[in-house]
Amino acid sequence: MTSGRVVHTARMRFTKTFSEQQYDQALDAWSWLGLEGRKPLFTSLFGDVFLAGGDGCWYLDTIEGALTRVWASADELERELSTEQGQDRYLLGGLAAQADARGLRLGPDQVYTFMPPPVIGGGVTVESVVVESFTVAVNIAGQIHEQVRDLPPGTSITGVTLG
Repeated sequence: MTSGRVVHTARMRFTKTFSEQQYDQALDAWSWLGLEGRKPLFTSLFGDVFLAGGDGCWYLDTIEGALTRVWASADELERELSTEQGQDRYLLGGLAAQADARGLRLGPDQVYTFMPPPVIGGGVTVESVVVESFTVAVNIAGQIHEQVRDLPPGTSITGVTLG
């Protein structure tokens, strides 16, 4: 992925890149996950961020609120995302295509997100997809995940405070 190639179908691109400043603003709320030493490579259309570190490539899943090292190299990452299974798993390619078919178009600084967020009871369905600023969507997701991460499963959430 360091070559600047993007994953896409003949109809639709499933990845985006943003400026260093946009990544800094978006990822500021995820510092609790320990992002140090990792550099953003690109983003899914749903704001999930793919990062490179000295030990491989990492996946910041903004729906689950998790950072995992999935690939040992950028070549492995690129190979996986070139498959339909990889595009569906990591890029939500099928859902992105459905959102596009419903007329939800992304501007240069926008991504899809779910409203309400799945972590507080929203669904991961095309009906829940909205368009939002990349920096706002990813930053808010990080704030919400930080606030709920230590709650026992099944805890009822009655409100969220955003900074």
